[in-house]
Amino acid sequence: MSDRHLTLDATQVVAYQGEPGAYSHLACKHTFPDLMSVHCATFVDALQMVERGDAYYAMIPVENSTAGRVEEIYRELRRTQLYVVKEHFEPVNHCLIARHSMTIDQVTRVGSHPQALAQCDTNIKALGAKSVDMYDTAGAAKHIAEVDEPGLAVISSELAAELYGLHVLKTHFNDREGNTTRFLVFSQQQKMPIYDEFTTYITSFMFRVRNIPAALYKAMGGFATNGINMLKLESYMVNGHFTATQFYVDVEAHFQDPAMQRALEELRFFSEDVRMLGTYYADEFRLQQG
Repeated sequence: MSDRHLTLDATQVVAYQGEPGAYSHLACKHTFPDLMSVHCATFVDALQMVERGDAYYAMIPVENSTAGRVEEIYRELRRTQLYVVKEHFEPVNHCLIARHSMTIDQVTRVGSHPQALAQCDTNIKALGAKSVDMYDTAGAAKHIAEVDEPGLAVISSELAAELYGLHVLKTHFNDREGNTTRFLVFSQQQKMPIYDEFTTYITSFMFRVRNIPAALYKAMGGFATNGINMLKLESYMVNGHFTATQFYVDVEAHFQDPAMQRALEELRFFSEDVRMLGTYYADEFRLQQG
C-alpha cells in the first residue's frame, strides 16, 4: 500500500481494493473527495484496514448492472462486524487501453478483471480477441505499462490510462450503455440517520431461516403484509454446505419505521442469526432511476 502514510489520521482514510486508477478508486474520489484513498490487494484487506482502525471507511463493490453481483463480497460479509453506512452508484466507462505503439487491429488478447471482461464480452469477441483474466482493472493497466506483451490490450478506466501513461484505443468499450456499479461503504461505527417518514432509506441485513417447511416464505411474509418494498434478496451457501443457506436483503425502509419493526419481528420468529448491517440514505442515482 504505497500511498499509505503511518502518520495519517485514520479518520481521513478510505480503503479500496485494486491499484490506483481502479473503479473503486474513482468511487472513493467521487464520494469522499477530501479523504485519502488507500489501495489494498484484496477486498478482505480493505475491510480489515477498517476493522483495525487504520481506515475509517472501506469502499466495496457489490453488484454491477451488466455482470451482476460481486460474488466474493457476500462470502465475506458474515465474517466482518462492520456496518454499512452509505451506498454509491458509479457509472462505468470501460476503455480499451494499450501501449502507445499498439493499434486496435493488432489486439489479439484483452486482459482485465473477470467482471470487466464479462461487461465487455460482445466487444471483445467482435475484435476476434481472447479474454485473459487478471486480478484487477487498474492492475491490468499497470502490468502492460511495465511489461510489453505484443497483442495484449486491457480494459480499464481513463484515469488508469492517464496514471500509467497508456493510450486509449476505444472509450465506452462496455457492451451496454448505462453500465453502473453499486458500492457499499463500510465503517466500524453505525451511522443510522434520524428517521423521517418523507425520506427514502435502505436497510440491509442478513439472516438464516430455521429448518422448518416454507420457512423463507414465512420469514419474508411480514415485509409484504407491512408494505415494505424489497429491493434485493440474495442467497449463498455457508461453509460450502448445501443445507445451510444465508440470505442478504436490501429493503426500502428505515430500521425505526414501525412497519419495518413489525416485519422484522416476524422475520426473527422464523429465522436465526439475523444481523442488521445498517440503515442509510438511498443514493440519488437510485431515486433518479425510479
